[in-house]
Parts: sequence; structure tokens; C-alpha cells
Amino acid sequence: MAHFAKLDNNNVVIAVHCVVNEVLDENNEEVSGRNFLTALHNYPFWVQTSYNNNIRKQYAGIGYSYDPVADVFIAPQPYPSWSLNENYDWQPPTPRPEGIGWDWDEATLSWVEA
Repeated sequence: MAHFAKLDNNNVVIAVHCVVNEVLDENNEEVSGRNFLTALHNYPFWVQTSYNNNIRKQYAGIGYSYDPVADVFIAPQPYPSWSLNENYDWQPPTPRPEGIGWDWDEATLSWVEA
């Protein structure tokens, strides 16, 4: 079974659909899956994602964005102050302290004990 992210015009994931193996061409799974979904839903914007994170960095979820240049799915920005690093992971302005029980406080731009 293959999974495909349905993208809006801004490359934001609006749904994720599964396609059974019987309709996939094993030599070109992505194209055959995309063609199947386009015909089924009359909608053209599909990108394969991997439930096991084997392609495109991570599994696409609703609200994730797809970067076609880097060919990765990016999680939604958790807080306005966080920035995207070179690995397409969101990072806080200050590193999280060691241990468990820390929450990010956007108002103070700091970590607070939970």
C-alpha cells in the first residue's frame, strides 16, 4: 500500500490517501499512484509520502507543507518564534533544557517547567 498527500495550490497537505498495491506499477509506483488518484478524484496535486519516513523526510500530515525544491514534507511551525534549520526541523530560539517536563512559553520566548 502506498500513501499520497493531496496538496492545495500552496503545497499544503489537505488530505492523505492510500492506494492499494494492485493498482500500482512496481516500476513506477509514484506515477501510477498519482495517475490513479487524479483520475479517481479529478484532482491533480498528489505527492507520495512514506508511512515509514523512507522518502521526503517524514510522513505528510494535514497542515504539513511540501517543499518541491528540497523534496521534503515540513511539519507546521509550532510557534512563530521558531525557525527552520538546514534539516527542515523547527528549532526554538533557545535550546530545550535537559530532562523532561519542559514546555515552550511563546510569550516569554523561554522554556518553563511543566
